[in-house]
Amino acid sequence: PVPVPSSMAEEHSELDERIIIKDQHTKEIDLVNRDPKHINEDVVKVDFEDVIAEPVGTYSFDGVWKTSYTTFTVSKYWCYRLLSAVLGIPLAVVWGFLFALISFCHIWAVVPCIKSYLIEIQCVSRIYSLCIHTFCDPLFEALSRVCTNIRVAVRKEM
Repeated sequence: PVPVPSSMAEEHSELDERIIIKDQHTKEIDLVNRDPKHINEDVVKVDFEDVIAEPVGTYSFDGVWKTSYTTFTVSKYWCYRLLSAVLGIPLAVVWGFLFALISFCHIWAVVPCIKSYLIEIQCVSRIYSLCIHTFCDPLFEALSRVCTNIRVAVRKEM
């Protein structure tokens, strides 16, 4: 027999949970704001004026200047679009694989190694502490009793 949820609320929460899990991979993306976290805000904002500038007294013909501006802007736009069309999906696969590999290593190797180390070092720490208390504490206690009778007097002689 199939288990039946005890209430409508439980059934609704299970459905919401399945929808949330599915939405992680099929969520809607914003086609207007493509950098919502502003990770490329100050990196790739390169305009014509940032690259080419003519100081006063060395102006080219107005037509050359306008054509250069248009050529720069359009070629930058279309080269980016062409490169992203040709290399965008393969690089997305590479980056997806790389971050999956990093996640895999972190989940299956790094964290277990750290946890194992912490468990093992706890055992070593107890043994070390026991040795210190057994051998060093009596030695230092004896030295402190010997040194308690030492008196230092400072005199100024003229």
